[in-house]
Amino acid sequence: MMRDLFVQAAGILGIVSAVVHGILAETTVFPRARIDPAWVKLLLRLVWQCSSVAWAGVGALLIAVPYLGSESARLWIIAVAVLVYGFGAIGNAWATKGRHYGWMMLTAASILAVVGH
Repeated sequence: MMRDLFVQAAGILGIVSAVVHGILAETTVFPRARIDPAWVKLLLRLVWQCSSVAWAGVGALLIAVPYLGSESARLWIIAVAVLVYGFGAIGNAWATKGRHYGWMMLTAASILAVVGH
């Protein structure tokens, strides 16, 4: 069904966003960051990666949605995906004043998930 493809595309886009987000943090952001004490830098790095893990996990759930056989589970997973990706998109757009493509990817994932409900 088309709605399954939309939901799975949202999941794939969410996972891609998570991977890019995680890689950029480790290769671009944190190597240049001057944060003291060192434990605070580590804490910020781990908190940053929490969003990457959440986006990937939600993406995996979206990909699995068509195989669950539960309309209720489908709706709840999509609702959580829209909340998680939507919050990330808004935060990214606001913090970067729209200059970073991340908000567009997360917005697209949210829209695809809604279309696939």
